[in-house]
Amino acid sequence: MRKNTSKYYFSVEGETEKWYFEWLQDTINSFTSATCKVTFDCKVQKDPLKRAKGLVILQKTRITHIVDVESNEEVHVQEFEFALDRMKKAKGLGKNIEYYLGYSNFTFELWILLHKADCNGSLAHRRQYLPLINSAYAEHFEKLDDYKREADFKRILNKLTIHDALHAIRRSKSIMQTNKNNGYVLHQYKGYKYYKENPSLSIWETVEKIMDECGLVERGL
Repeated sequence: MRKNTSKYYFSVEGETEKWYFEWLQDTINSFTSATCKVTFDCKVQKDPLKRAKGLVILQKTRITHIVDVESNEEVHVQEFEFALDRMKKAKGLGKNIEYYLGYSNFTFELWILLHKADCNGSLAHRRQYLPLINSAYAEHFEKLDDYKREADFKRILNKLTIHDALHAIRRSKSIMQTNKNNGYVLHQYKGYKYYKENPSLSIWETVEKIMDECGLVERGL
């Protein structure tokens, strides 16, 4: 029987995020137990408002913006809040767009790491993800820029399975529950909620929603 296809929209900050969602799309579509096919409209665009303005849509559309919380330094806080500002404005365009936040604190490397390993301790700098990623993926990258090269990053992706993505969701939930149990403040800005502490993230929420709608969450966890 032919499967229906569901379409999902993203705006992402860089190529690694785009390559990841291309991998996830292809992986879901190759999984025989999935109840539907997916297609991801994923654009590298740091400005959510520009992303929304460029869409020609007729029905209610959900977009997830994938964004990093680079640090608690003022410049990075301002960049993060700018993204939330633009997401809020995008919802007011009259295009029936609903923008969702998929943040990673510190960075997207946290989400990639969680596919293979736990990351429950707070880090002092985003560079500290490198030895963790090297260990989890049996690699020897000397710096994060090496890991982000297309051939190297796609080699990382080739080591992943659909079950790794489900484990990343589980580990993310555990992190967020720990933050809640620790009494950390769930901050809110322009209607979007996030923790200032790392590790924390919400990218898993959109991935879980997609996989749940494809019938994969119940089968995998």
